[in-house]
Amino acid sequence: MKSLILAAGYGTRLASIAENTPKPLLPVSGKPLINYIVDKLPGLPGLNELFVVTNQKFEKHFQDWAKEMQKTFPVPITIVNDGTTTPENRLGSVGDIDFAIKKAAVKDDLFVLGGDNLFDYHLKDFVAFASDKNSAVTIGLYDIHNLKDATMYGVVELGAGGAVVSFEEKPAQPKSTLISMCCYYFPAETLSYLDQYRKASGKMDKAGEYIRWLSEEKEVCGFTFSGKWYDIGSIESYKEAQEKFK
Repeated sequence: MKSLILAAGYGTRLASIAENTPKPLLPVSGKPLINYIVDKLPGLPGLNELFVVTNQKFEKHFQDWAKEMQKTFPVPITIVNDGTTTPENRLGSVGDIDFAIKKAAVKDDLFVLGGDNLFDYHLKDFVAFASDKNSAVTIGLYDIHNLKDATMYGVVELGAGGAVVSFEEKPAQPKSTLISMCCYYFPAETLSYLDQYRKASGKMDKAGEYIRWLSEEKEVCGFTFSGKWYDIGSIESYKEAQEKFK
């Protein structure tokens, strides 16, 4: 299994505090945001490499970070530069997943995490659940417990055995408070679905749209996490995390 952290955004909503620092490297309680994710990866069954996909603007930041992190991290860390230079020509989350897979010739199961996720739960149960689902894609879910807040995310309904029976991206009338996080487990045999999606939709930018398509065309399962979770997408959420996440 390989893991991929998405870190190719330009942090436009955080520009006033992070214009020259990539969002995943912003400090939270004195520690880079991405480190909270990376620290949870050692010990995951079969993990043999970590990729971090970034852009031309921030590649050196992540190369320097990886050089330091590699001193203690047990498997190789590879920084993948998607070649983009501005928010206008960025590839988007699905585009970056596809780019990294092709650039690194990934043939293994792939565990993808958003570099701006901040959480305090373990990942082993998620990987064990996903591994048992054979050829199904598994997505990480979080119960936000608020229908109004759920309108800002991809909203999921689950059926028997954790099967995703509906997925709606930012619905005006959410059917549940279960939201999709940027946490995906793609078995090796499902990696080719990205090319099918490109042919069907002509789009490769938003992960939520890809997961919605997958839930309608293929088998997708959901695993619900508990604990604290913050989506660091704005100055307000970053400040809240600084205050509450220890």
